[in-house]
Amino acid sequence: MDSENIKSLKIYFAAGMIFSAVLGTLSHFFYEWSGQNPVAALFYPVNESTWEHMKLVFFPILIWSLFLPSRLRKNFPAMRCALLIGGLLGTWLVPVLFYTYSGILGRNLALIDIGIFYIAVLAAFWTAWKLRDSERAEKGCPVILFFSAVMLLAFFLFTFAPPDIGLFAEP
Repeated sequence: MDSENIKSLKIYFAAGMIFSAVLGTLSHFFYEWSGQNPVAALFYPVNESTWEHMKLVFFPILIWSLFLPSRLRKNFPAMRCALLIGGLLGTWLVPVLFYTYSGILGRNLALIDIGIFYIAVLAAFWTAWKLRDSERAEKGCPVILFFSAVMLLAFFLFTFAPPDIGLFAEP
């Protein structure tokens, strides 16, 4: 790839990380700010459960992947699916890191919880960067789209009908 395409991609990634970090941070409050609107509940955390906080990573990266400029899409055909893979990884890093550290400490700390969100966003974009030219990511795109759709539907369903397990309980 020529240096102009790489420069454009770096700018797109930097903007995406900032967008996802800011939107994810603000999203923590959108449900309350909406007056507990049921439509807002689909996309933003409705409580302090780990599951609901996974939305803070998933939705901003999903949205950002939809704004992939056509020139970058043409030069990096695996890019959208690379972002979705990164988004899924970042989303699931939230419970993995949360339950690992809180299990070790025996409690959770808000500062570490906030740090986990930013680590998850960085990991998502780092993964996407590494997979940007991946032929396997490009060929596996239908599977990646399927798992992204399953996560989307799970967020919608479990917002209103959460299973009675720890992931959905407020800590």
